[in-house]
Amino acid sequence: MTDRRSSRGAGRTEEIMRATLEVGEELGYARLSIEAVAARAGAGKHTIYRRWSSKGALFLDSLLSLNEPGLDYPDTGDVIADLRHQIHTAVDLLSRPPMGPLYVALLVEAQHDPQVADALDERFIAPQAEKTIARLERAREQGQLAPDFDLDLAMAILSGPLYFQHLIARRPLTHDWVDRLIDTLFAGMGPR
Repeated sequence: MTDRRSSRGAGRTEEIMRATLEVGEELGYARLSIEAVAARAGAGKHTIYRRWSSKGALFLDSLLSLNEPGLDYPDTGDVIADLRHQIHTAVDLLSRPPMGPLYVALLVEAQHDPQVADALDERFIAPQAEKTIARLERAREQGQLAPDFDLDLAMAILSGPLYFQHLIARRPLTHDWVDRLIDTLFAGMGPR
C-alpha cells in the first residue's frame, strides 16, 4: 500500500512540476502563480504548498527536474578542449527554451528570495563549480596549468563573463564568443 501511495505522490509531483514549467514558459515567472499551476495540474493549492514552501522553491525544483544534457566534463587529456565542450553545452542549453528563459527567471528570483538563492547555489551552481575546479585540478596536476594558479579564481574567471554576457549585456552566448574567451584566459593561465 505504501509503494502505491508513494508512486502516486511521485507522479503527482511530476505533474505539478511539468505544469509549473508550462505556465512559467507561457506567462513568464512574474505572472506564474500557485493558483495557475494548481489549475493546470488539476491539483489543490494545499497539495502544492505541502510539497513546496513558495513559488520560487516550486520553480527551482521544476527547472532542475528537466533532464537536460548533463554538464559533466569530458576528460580527454586536453583541458582547453574539455572546457570548450562543456561550456558550449551550457551555452546551447541557455540559448533555447525552455531552459534559457526559465533559468534567467530563476536567477532573478534568487536575487529576491534568499531561500531560492541558497537552494540554487547548493543544488546547481556549487556542484557545477566543483566539477570545473576538479577538471582544472587534474589539468594542473598534468602540467597544463601553472602550478600556483588559484583554481577558485579560475572558476570565477570562466563563469563570470558568461553571466555578464548573458544577463547584464544581454548579448547572445555563441560558440565563437566562448572560444575567444577560453583562448584569452588560457593565454594567462598556462604554465610559465
